[in-house]
Amino acid sequence: MSVEGFLCQAIELAKDNIREGGRPFAAVVVKDGKVIATGVNEMHRSNDPTDHAELVALKKATRALGSPRLDGCEVYASGHPCPMCYAAMRLLGVSSVAHAYSQQDGEPYGLSTAPIYAEMTRPLSEGAMKFAHVPVQSASSENIYAMWAEQNKPRETPAT
Repeated sequence: MSVEGFLCQAIELAKDNIREGGRPFAAVVVKDGKVIATGVNEMHRSNDPTDHAELVALKKATRALGSPRLDGCEVYASGHPCPMCYAAMRLLGVSSVAHAYSQQDGEPYGLSTAPIYAEMTRPLSEGAMKFAHVPVQSASSENIYAMWAEQNKPRETPAT
């Protein structure tokens, strides 16, 4: 299927979601030309503001592939992904994203996240949300990052 075909699939899923009371967002995750997972914005069902179409589809894709990484996967979204979804796709290793509707298309309907993207280009100290680094340790003073690294370092296998 072509880029346009996957985007049309996302748009049709978004239309179905609108008919069910949801928002106009859907996503299709593809690997090696095959659809791995799809998702729609489920906020209207779950009341969870993080249930965006892309995140729902990404979670399904990681389960389908049995991996926390989505290297080599492509995401096709009905609308421009928000910063949260963009960050998740970057963290998971998604190789490309295509979207059918732009930030400008969504702006007249209150569906643009362009202001958040713009804010994210400024230093954290200049943002609308207070953001502070407060370096404290728990009573044991054990560094959680060092603890994690120790727990996850490769183990040597005994020679036979």
